[in-house]
Amino acid sequence: MHKWNQFPHDASDFDYPGGKLKKAWDDLHRGDCEPWPEDAVLQEAWRAFHRGDFQQAVELADESGLAGHAVANKATGIYATYLEDDPKREIACFKSAIERAEQAIEEFPDDPNSHYFHAFNLGRYSQSISVVKALKQGIGGKILKSLQRTLELQPEHAEALTALGMYHAEIIDKIGKLIGGMTYGASDSKALKSFEKAIKLTPQAPIAHIEFGNGLYLLYGDREIDRVSDLYIMASEMNPHDAMEKLDVESALAELE
Repeated sequence: MHKWNQFPHDASDFDYPGGKLKKAWDDLHRGDCEPWPEDAVLQEAWRAFHRGDFQQAVELADESGLAGHAVANKATGIYATYLEDDPKREIACFKSAIERAEQAIEEFPDDPNSHYFHAFNLGRYSQSISVVKALKQGIGGKILKSLQRTLELQPEHAEALTALGMYHAEIIDKIGKLIGGMTYGASDSKALKSFEKAIKLTPQAPIAHIEFGNGLYLLYGDREIDRVSDLYIMASEMNPHDAMEKLDVESALAELE
C-alpha cells in the first residue's frame, strides 16, 4: 500500500484517548449506528479514523480481519473521497473497500454496516468513473440492494438514508424521471423522504445537509438554489466532531466560495 496523504487540518480536537472514545461514541456514530467494539485493537482503529489517521485506521482494522470491516471501509472511502488526488489510486481504494465489503457481507450478513459500506464505496466508485457508466455495468442494482438490506436491518441508519436519497437523485439526473422510475424505481419523492428522515435523525451531521443540497440540485436545478445554498450554509457552520466531519464542513465551505 502506498503512503496515503495526511489529514490537512489540526486534529487536536478529534483525539479520543482512553475512555473519551466510549463517552463520545453515540455522538460520533449516530449516522452509521456502528456498535461499540469490545476489541481493543478496533477501538484504536476507530480512534485513528476519528482523528484523521485513515491509513493507520485501515492497518489496525485489518489486524482484526473481517471483524474490522466497518472502520476499514469507512476510512478507505472517506480518504479516497476527500484526500486522494490521484484518480487511479482513488479508484483502487474504492475497489479494495468494495472487495472487503463483499467478504464482510458473506461473513456477517446481519451486520447493517457490511451492506452499508458496500453501497457507500460502490456509490463513490460510480461517481469516480461516471454514474452512467456504472449503471451500464449493473452497479446501480447492487447499490440499491445493499442500501435496502442496511435499512431492513437498521431502519434509523441515517447515512444509508442519505445514500438512498442520492441514489434516487443521481439516477433521475442522469437518465430521467420516466426511465429512471421504470428501470430502477427511482423517484424524487423517495429521494426527498430519505433525505428528510436522515436530517431528522442526525440534525448536526454536515453530510446529511450537504447531500440533501446536492440531491435537490440534481433533481430541480436552479429552481431550488436558495434551499440548496441554505443547506450548504448550515453544514458549513456546524461544529465537527471528528476528522470526517471536518472534511465535510470544508467541502461545504468550498462550494460556497
